Amino acid sequence: MPSISLLDLNWAGRPRSIAAILLESDGRHALIDPGPASTLENLRAQLASRGLSIAGLHDVLLTHIHLDHAGATGSLVRENPNLRVYVHRKGAAHLIDPAKLLASAGRLWGPDLPRLFGETLPVPEKNIQLLDGGETLSLGAQKIDVLYTPGHASHHVTYFDPQEGIALAGDTAGIRIENGPYIMPATPPPDIDLALWDDSFDAILDRHPKKLLLTHFGYAENPAEHLGIFRARLHHWAGITERILRSAPDDSTALESFLAETRAEMRQYLSDDAVNQYSFTAGLPLSFLGLARHIRKRDNPAG
Repeated sequence: MPSISLLDLNWAGRPRSIAAILLESDGRHALIDPGPASTLENLRAQLASRGLSIAGLHDVLLTHIHLDHAGATGSLVRENPNLRVYVHRKGAAHLIDPAKLLASAGRLWGPDLPRLFGETLPVPEKNIQLLDGGETLSLGAQKIDVLYTPGHASHHVTYFDPQEGIALAGDTAGIRIENGPYIMPATPPPDIDLALWDDSFDAILDRHPKKLLLTHFGYAENPAEHLGIFRARLHHWAGITERILRSAPDDSTALESFLAETRAEMRQYLSDDAVNQYSFTAGLPLSFLGLARHIRKRDNPAG
């Protein structure tokens, strides 16, 4: 019987921040989003608790290549050269040569990059299986459909288990810790696109999922309600950003206004500790940067 297990990677000593997903079917073992290299030992321990090892894995399925989801992939392949790595073709080049990805992440995270994400190794091209969306993958006895779901990232995919009705949504469905009372956007640069994101919500809803499984963090019940709330909040945050950009004298002031307003909103639903957890997991300042970039690009497409 195929099974899906949530592995808490305890990122930066914080539980319920990043999950890797273990798929087991008919003796075949696959990971969806193995997480950053900084949590590799936690991943190893989680696998060992289930009688598994990295050497016993067969496949890695990436929703997208951001370091909190995919940074450990090269390390896994170095340890297990037979791994097949599935990724959308728009992200594949940055797995093979992560230099530009790391340069971009370094600009965003600064000196915290090594501590938070570890060493990101390249993935050999021969290990990579390209995806476009529309495929059905056979993992043992389990069939997994691939949906192209850009918006958070141009190369984002969602994996759908039609037998269980579970959409493994990566960051397309936002941040919501264990079906809690608040759903938070994560909108880092460089390629946030709200129009495409709306289409991605529809692509997931067209499958009538019974549950969503979020990397950050856990199962979300009632997918239609969840995605309706999240869609509204995503556009609401874009509206906050647009208003602040019009009135603030500079980007630094705009960022401070954004952080104050969004954190105040979160405190209506969450404790202070939970607000800090959500903000850390999302990299809240990066959400402002991604939305600001999206708005400026939308308003000045030739710029």
